[in-house]
Order: sequence, then C-alpha cells, then structure tokens
Amino acid sequence: MKQIKSPTIFQALFPIIFLVILLTINVSVFGDDALSGSIQIVLILSSAVASIIAFNLGFTWLEIQTGIVKSINSSIPSILILFLVGSLAGSWLLSGIVPAFIYYGIQILNAKIFLFAACIICIVVSMATGSSWTTSATIGIALIGIGRALDISDGLVAGAILSGAYFGDKMSPLSDTTNLAPAMAGSDLISHIKYLSLTTIPSIIISLIIFIILGLNISDNIGLNNAEIISNSILDKFYISPVLFIVPLVVIILIYNKIKAVPALFIGVILGSVFALIFQSNLVLEVSNSSSNSWKALFSGTMISLYGSISIDVSNEMVSKLLSSSGMFGMLGTIWLVICAMIFGGVMEKAGFLKKIISIILNKIKSTGSLISSTAGTCMFFNLTASDQYISIVVPGKMYSSIYKEKGLAPENLSRTLEDSGTVTSVLVPWNTCGAYHASVLNVATLTYLPYCFFSLISPIMTILFAYLRIRIKKLT
Repeated sequence: MKQIKSPTIFQALFPIIFLVILLTINVSVFGDDALSGSIQIVLILSSAVASIIAFNLGFTWLEIQTGIVKSINSSIPSILILFLVGSLAGSWLLSGIVPAFIYYGIQILNAKIFLFAACIICIVVSMATGSSWTTSATIGIALIGIGRALDISDGLVAGAILSGAYFGDKMSPLSDTTNLAPAMAGSDLISHIKYLSLTTIPSIIISLIIFIILGLNISDNIGLNNAEIISNSILDKFYISPVLFIVPLVVIILIYNKIKAVPALFIGVILGSVFALIFQSNLVLEVSNSSSNSWKALFSGTMISLYGSISIDVSNEMVSKLLSSSGMFGMLGTIWLVICAMIFGGVMEKAGFLKKIISIILNKIKSTGSLISSTAGTCMFFNLTASDQYISIVVPGKMYSSIYKEKGLAPENLSRTLEDSGTVTSVLVPWNTCGAYHASVLNVATLTYLPYCFFSLISPIMTILFAYLRIRIKKLT
C-alpha cells in the first residue's frame, strides 16, 4: 500500500511563506489594482508550490484534486449569492430604489453624524436579517452612495457599514455563524449570544465613539453642495417615491422569516426589474439604446441591467459615476478570486499542512489566556489560509472543544472566541470569501476600508484582553 508521509513544520509553512512574500511584492507593484487578477495568479502559484510538496509526501494528483473540488464546492453558495447581488445592484439602480435611498438619505443625514448613523442603521438591518452580506448588498450600497454625495472617504463609509453589519450579524439569532459557533463548541444559542454580548457590546461602543469623533472632524460644506447637485440630478432622471422601498422591505421580511439568502435575493432581483418597468420605463429604454417603445426594447434594457454595465448619464460626471452598476458581469472578478483562494485552501487542507501547523500551536498552550489567544490566532490563520469564515469557525471549534473541557472552561468561552476572531476578521482579508464579497459589492477595496473597520479590529483584541484579565471567564459546573 502507498504510504503518505506526515509533513514537517517547514513543509507545512513554506506555501504560506511563499504566498505572503508574493502578496507583498504584488501589492507593492500593483497597489489597488492587485485584485484585478494578480492576486489570483499568486494564489494559483502558491497552490502549485503546496501541490509539489504534497506530491513529495506521497499524494497523487487525483487526491489533491479531490481536496480542491471539495473546497470549491463549499464556496458555491457564496458564488450564487455574488451572482445574484450583481443583478440586484443593477435592477435596484434602474428601478430607482438605490437612487431613492440616496435622495432621501442626503436630505436627512449630514456629514458630521453620517458615520455614526450609517453604523447604527446597518446594526438594525443586520440584526433583523441575520446577514452582513444582505446588509451590505442592500442598505450598504445606498449608504456608500450617500457618503460619496457628502464627500466622505469610501474607506470610512465602508468601515462604518461593515462594523454595524458584523455586529448585527454576530448578535442576531438568525445568523448562520451565530448558530454555527455554539454548535461547534457544544454550547446553546441563547447562552452563546448572552456571553458573546460581554465582549461584543464594548467593541461596538468603542467603534461608535471613534466614528463620532471622526465625524466631528469632517467638513460638511462640500457635502452640502454635492447633496444639492445629486438630488437635482436624481429627480431629473428618476421617479422618486417612498413606494420604491417596498422591494427592499419585502427582501428584509423574507430573510427575517428565515427564507434563505439565494431565493430571497432572487425575489429582490425580479421585483426590482418589475419596478423598473413600472416606474422608470424611459430609463429602461435609454439603457437598451432603442428609440422605439417596444417590448423588445424594454426586455433588452432590463436584461442589460441584470448582467452588464449600466450608467445613468447626467450632466455631472460625479453623479454619473454614482449612478452606475456592473451587474452580474461585475462579480466575475470576485468569483475568480474566491475560486483561486479555495484552490489554495483545498490543497493546504488535503495535504495536512494546516493540521500540522495547528498541532504545533496546541503544544504551546499553558494558561487560559494563551488558550483563548491561540484559538483567536487559529481562527484568523484559517481566514488567511483557507479563505472562508465557516472553516475558521468549524475547524478550530472541533480542534479546541476537548481542550477547553480539560481546562475546566465552559463551551461559551470557545463559541465566543470563534465569533470574536473568526467571523469578524474574515472581512479584512482580500482573498477571503467575505473580504472579496464586500469589496466587490461596495466597490471599495478591502485594504481601503480595513483601517476603518474598527469593530472587526477591536473584537479579537477584546476577547484576548478578557482572557488575560480573567474577566467573565465561565467555568464548567
């Protein structure tokens, strides 16, 4: 029988070292354009390096390919959502839903309170839907538009959106990760949420205070001028009415009633297209580049908004950029990135490299503080290498559950740490499914919003701080 060797720690780490070195070079050369294709190639090259080492250990290509396919299969639901979000953005732009959000938003909000308000709004929506992804794809897109109208940095606005979205995602009983973490740790949902709130609430309070301070330093003079220009441009092109909010309200109600994201977003796409035909038929004809008011022209304009790039032309260039969408086509780059990341994660998992690295970490654990710190580090490690937040919860949850019991620690400690470090840091990694998704949906590069995603940056620090200071560390009874 064929014998497969166990990797050494150097063999397990080498593909990651190779990846980090190439990523550093890549970002320094391409900058913000790194996600246009070069990072994908870096991930493929790193996968090749990992595969060569796996061959030397005795794995066949068929076995490695099986690991890759399994990894990619786990990302298929995310890819389906990405396709639908692209179409959703196009149909909601053409129907006037996103322009209506922007129009009413800039009438109500001013630059100084906008970051704070955006975070609060996303908290409410995310807790109601249980999904940071849905929050980003619906109200998040509108808030980015309002932020641009008020002349606020895209990175700041995206940071406020994602801070609120991930807080709501963590605290909502409807969230998949909030249900997954206690299931892996051996806790129950209600105990998990109660215990999670001890670190999560201080983290979001600190984040909101930072957004208030940053908002006070924002000048709203330019924003007011932009707001007037954008409001007039929107009214010139779109029929604007609160009735347009029926569509996002329906989507939120569907998700609140535990309808899965894919069918709920699909319904949102269909309703958006219907509303475009009812309320913005002139714009539908404009997108189709047809002068005749025929059903073929209306069909063409609607379909283009779903799959292709559209831009509503107005006299102001800034407003034209704001009123644009890339449709389903615009998501292909992100899907390419997700697939390449899952290829790398699949090889690393199949060859046993990730397991080897974690076994070394487990041998270093001496205290409660080091155990929780190791758990947090492991979750972030899997977000960087396996490129998926679910893996960063499932694998560490399985690995550490028995150790927490041996140390006399209640499973709520583990489930809280999984969420504080696994769920929230996934959005900070450009090649992670979450980081790639939000960067694509909000049209803001991951590295641009990363410094301002305060909640995701503070949460793992807060859970480690609680551990070392022995604050609310629940013991087994």
